[in-house]
Amino acid sequence: MRYWWVNQNQTYRHEVQGGYLWSPKRKANQARNPFYDFMREVAPGDVVFSFADTVIRAIGIAASHAYEAPKPLEFGQTGAYWDLIGWRLDVRFHPLRLPVRPAAHMAVLAPLLPERYAPLRPNGAGLQSVYLTRLPERLAAALIDLLGAEA
Repeated sequence: MRYWWVNQNQTYRHEVQGGYLWSPKRKANQARNPFYDFMREVAPGDVVFSFADTVIRAIGIAASHAYEAPKPLEFGQTGAYWDLIGWRLDVRFHPLRLPVRPAAHMAVLAPLLPERYAPLRPNGAGLQSVYLTRLPERLAAALIDLLGAEA
């Protein structure tokens, strides 16, 4: 089992309610994007922490491998520049009754952030350029501790 972090400011409502993650395959300029490529590394049973509006709002369990799929119609004009075919990953999300704001816990979390592909800045602010990234086990364990029984 691996742990993942998804930044969903634009798509949280659609993806969590719909039970999926969706990303383009490439950037608008057709360059590769590691945060889209990570979609293909997620496996059933992996844990996904959903971050939106500065808090972890849900936890999900991956239910599939990534597969090609059209951009969800419910996205509307969100990501208007994204390709129409991307990666979709089925996830069973569980919204949290008590969301956690990582910025309030950076004394614990900052030392555990990976040097490469971190989902947050050391001050706890989310990184807009990151969609999906893998978390080190120690960071995931600290997040699970913060979330408590809901995790």
